[in-house]
Amino acid sequence: MNYFDKMRGTTTSPPRVSLSEIFWSWIGAFLGIGAVAFINYNLLPQSDLLMLIGSFGASAVLIYGAIKSPLAQPRNLLGGHILSALIGVASYKMLAPHMWLAAAVAVATAIAVMHLTKTLHPPGGATALIAVIGSEKIYAMGYLYAIVPAGAGACIMLVIALLVNNIPKTRRYPEFWW
Repeated sequence: MNYFDKMRGTTTSPPRVSLSEIFWSWIGAFLGIGAVAFINYNLLPQSDLLMLIGSFGASAVLIYGAIKSPLAQPRNLLGGHILSALIGVASYKMLAPHMWLAAAVAVATAIAVMHLTKTLHPPGGATALIAVIGSEKIYAMGYLYAIVPAGAGACIMLVIALLVNNIPKTRRYPEFWW
């Protein structure tokens, strides 16, 4: 097989999901992101929604919309965000004068560590990158960034995922914990 032939793919697109699946994915994402934003807005009003990092949007797709995926399971959600946040902060602290290098090291190292720890969660790459390219408020948090927003926000979204994803008889979450 030639190199470019591999880029054609080997299967067809999966079928569309049911309206029920779409509905419960929407409800979960609305409540999960809404809970993080609501808690941040009401408990930390001066923080400019600092707890609501962009990578949580991608996590919502996985934990509410692709609940059977190994990448969506609690171990991956929590470990992926927390470990990647720590790596991102460390990369920024060590390599800040060279932001392009800090960004590349943060994401690449986060992927490697998530693989090693069986916590691969694609939004973790964004969590690491946000630690490098974030605002002064993110930088000022230092390693606390791994606890709040990364860990706390992921925990809030996990609780919502556990509650919502198990309401319909056709859904079950999680597939595994550890």
